[in-house]
Amino acid sequence: MTTTARTADGTGTRRPRPTVGLVAGGLGAYWPQFPDLLPQLRASAETVSRRMRDFDAEVVDTGFVSDAEEGRAAADRLRAADCDLVVCFLTTYMTSSMVAPIAQRCQAPVLFINLQPTESMDHATFDTGQWLAYCGACPLPEMANLFERLGVDFRSVSGYLEDERAWERIGRWIRAAGVRSTMRDARHGLMGHLYPGMMDVSTDPTLITRNFGGHVEVLEFDDLRERVPGSEEASVAAKLAEAREVFELTESVVEDELRWGARVAVGLDRLVEDFSLDSLSYYHRGLAGELHERLGAGMILGASLLTARGVPAVGEYELRTCMAMLMMDRLGGGGSFTELQALDFTRGHVEMGHDGPAHLAISARKPLLRGLGVYHGKRGYGVSVEFDVTKGPVTLFGVIQRRNGSFALLTAEGRTGDGPLLRIGNTTSRVDFGCDPGEWMDAWSATGISHHWALGVGHHAAQVRAVAELMGLEFVQLKL
Repeated sequence: MTTTARTADGTGTRRPRPTVGLVAGGLGAYWPQFPDLLPQLRASAETVSRRMRDFDAEVVDTGFVSDAEEGRAAADRLRAADCDLVVCFLTTYMTSSMVAPIAQRCQAPVLFINLQPTESMDHATFDTGQWLAYCGACPLPEMANLFERLGVDFRSVSGYLEDERAWERIGRWIRAAGVRSTMRDARHGLMGHLYPGMMDVSTDPTLITRNFGGHVEVLEFDDLRERVPGSEEASVAAKLAEAREVFELTESVVEDELRWGARVAVGLDRLVEDFSLDSLSYYHRGLAGELHERLGAGMILGASLLTARGVPAVGEYELRTCMAMLMMDRLGGGGSFTELQALDFTRGHVEMGHDGPAHLAISARKPLLRGLGVYHGKRGYGVSVEFDVTKGPVTLFGVIQRRNGSFALLTAEGRTGDGPLLRIGNTTSRVDFGCDPGEWMDAWSATGISHHWALGVGHHAAQVRAVAELMGLEFVQLKL
């Protein structure tokens, strides 16, 4: 169960705050034999609980269990909390019977952690009781055997209490649990109709619920039309002021077109609020300048502002890529709507980007608004967002639909570099994948990805792998 947290701008956009259960344990037979052991293990468990909260998780700490009966009580509490992830801290040896109820009752992914007090024991001075505080490794194979025989998946992280490498791996699972929960509860708006002929982006909404969970809300452009205010409303003036603060306006921007984009942006905010949307995919072809065509053409400003605050909004009815953008955003990478533009064999770069809505958080500079008298391949005209992506590591993240209706999460990691950029109202990036651009292009296409995906800043393939595992989805990472 992901709790809802308000963003800094007070919009109420839902953010992942996963509910993580914690149960620590050890064998109760040790306590009377070694009186100093249990206080030391409890202190370690308190450290783990505190560190887990640093990942912005709602931690349900069931305390310390010493036998199978206490394990059953902890399992019941964790089940009632509807946890997104259950963390079992193996502080010392404990029997598998103490954990079996958690495996069978909780209905949540389980992570075992084995974090000994320090990097190594002081072998010359330690007695048996002091050694047992380092013995969390002992029961881990037993737990693995139990879960295998019960048919329950698990994962584990081993290290020591102040091992930042181990905590990064633990945080990876907690963040993945937050993404899994976000997708399980998300509401996705699907407005308009498929871009004619784009068979690769066509998605049965039922497959979204099957693979990710959540709900697809089918909308009409009429739902937006009824929420777009008149030109004199104060809300439009406020949106215009926001646009002038966020964007640099080029001389090509026509004031009437900017004002229309602001009006549509206000309507989009109301649409998202009224339908409690976590994402929005849309397209409308239009005809002869009629109102719905004007609405479709006026979406870019408002959709980019929505995407920047964590509600991805994309054109061309691209539902699966919108899901990838939502997940990338929740992983902290931004995630902007992207497709291929060209290959630069001189510099070894793959050039990519997209017209229309973009994730402003990944811009290398203050993003531009450029006025376009024509949208290529689409009807209408208006303002479009233009920027180049922040230089450094980036991750491509797409959702592949397999022939059997299952989804696969695809990633590729590269680095953006310097080079000439088009000035045509697109987001653009030049990505170096460390290989021949043509060979990379052929290998990427061979994965079965559609012609759109999300691009985020930072390297996130390991994190996406964790998300895929918790969701029971195939994971593909392209490396050449």
